[in-house]
Amino acid sequence: MLTITPEEVKKRLDANENLQLVDVRESFEHDAFNIGGLLVPLGKIKDFDTSEIDNLKEQEVILYCRSGNRSGQAALILETLGFTNVKNLIGGMLAWQEKF
Repeated sequence: MLTITPEEVKKRLDANENLQLVDVRESFEHDAFNIGGLLVPLGKIKDFDTSEIDNLKEQEVILYCRSGNRSGQAALILETLGFTNVKNLIGGMLAWQEKF
């Protein structure tokens, strides 16, 4: 599993890059604060219909959660589903909010 820093993601978002962000937190967490990712809670990621994003299996997918733990687990799951360029946001939204 690869990782990515909040600074790198912010820089790329500010440059209007089209990033595939996936938020694996619960909906109440996502509603309180998010950076625009597709909401797929960790508990549902195994059952997630990846056909919506199968065309992204070889493209970069950046996962985030509150602290980086759940998104790390989600990254491992997506890798077993054939995704080859999955990145975990280091420190999650806690690190993001601390820095920005």
